[in-house]
Amino acid sequence: MSTLYISPGACSLAAHIVVRELDLPIQIEKVALRTPDSPIHQINPLGRVPALQLEEGALLTENSAILPFLADQKPGTSLFAEAGSIERAQIQSWLGYLSAEIHTASFRPINRPERYCADESAHPGIRAQGQVQLLKAFEHIERHLSDRQWLVGERYTIADAYLGVFASWLGRLGGPFDQLQAVKRVRDAWAARPAVQAALSAEGLR
Repeated sequence: MSTLYISPGACSLAAHIVVRELDLPIQIEKVALRTPDSPIHQINPLGRVPALQLEEGALLTENSAILPFLADQKPGTSLFAEAGSIERAQIQSWLGYLSAEIHTASFRPINRPERYCADESAHPGIRAQGQVQLLKAFEHIERHLSDRQWLVGERYTIADAYLGVFASWLGRLGGPFDQLQAVKRVRDAWAARPAVQAALSAEGLR
């Protein structure tokens, strides 16, 4: 059986949710992060989640690859779209945006300022600038969602599963992020889905 390695509350929650949405026969294995003895280092040399170890031995990493792969295990699922279609490309475009602009460019400096400067006195400024970038990135999503329920095709897709994770992280920040009403609407609809509730419970997050 294939195994999806996750860490509770990390971005791997998106892949965990999709496994449950599609009822895929994949084992979920929780691992610690940022600890040298965590088994994730034996699976993924980068020590990151999600990591999907396939039954035949191949390893997939990064949500932008794992989420489409999981959806393709159930051909015709409404969570993705047909190969060669505009909708499929649009979904993949949002996966790239969420990974690059929301996670790496914005949340990472907020959560891991030491990756950008060893001087701890600089960390508050790095975190502050990360929040500036995060707000700009989410404002783009807010405008896109102003006249639609979901990111693509007026239906919930793997892109929304991924967005929901980051939208849920905004609760830690408050302030101007509380004004993103369209993002909040998507987050609430995401949180109400049975697969999301099941994944959150399994990760000890509710």
